[in-house]
Amino acid sequence: MEITVTAESVSAGRSTKLAIRDAAVELFGSKGFEQTSLREVADAVGITKASLYYHYPSKLDLLVAIIDPIVAHMRDVAADIETVPHTPEGVRTVLTNYIRGILAHRDVGAMCVRDTVAIVNAMADRNPDLFQFSRALGDWLAGPNPSAEAKLRASAALQVLEVALFSGELAPDADEELIESTLLDAATCVLTACGTR
Repeated sequence: MEITVTAESVSAGRSTKLAIRDAAVELFGSKGFEQTSLREVADAVGITKASLYYHYPSKLDLLVAIIDPIVAHMRDVAADIETVPHTPEGVRTVLTNYIRGILAHRDVGAMCVRDTVAIVNAMADRNPDLFQFSRALGDWLAGPNPSAEAKLRASAALQVLEVALFSGELAPDADEELIESTLLDAATCVLTACGTR
């Protein structure tokens, strides 16, 4: 298997830490987290294992560093949500911001599909944060004084958008524009019960 992250790409201005992350995403996605050694990641980047340990003390630390940007994105969207008016346009803006952040981390999708257990273990400490951010987004999407149905629809709409993370596995030929527009339309329909009433 040939990994595209090379020593040349590191010397061409990319940080070693980013090169390690990119190599790990590709290797974890293709071989699996448990089946990939840190030696293989280091070799793919063209550095020593000791150098890799300088940046990431363990394989779990490396996995957490790969997942953390997704958590940070959710936190950022949830933190800014109260400044957005709860109108159809505001809802579309929030949904768009949410899915664009997910699409920015789509490369992690194959890894998540292959190693769900490893991801769950890596996220154990972050689950309360993830739940809090997801709950804040869902509560806002459900609107003021929401019914039980509105709460369920808001949660389901977020789940629809999270399909973007796995879209490379589900529809490898789909470009980001198609993924974004399709999932935004689907999430909006879930929220508004379009076509069911």
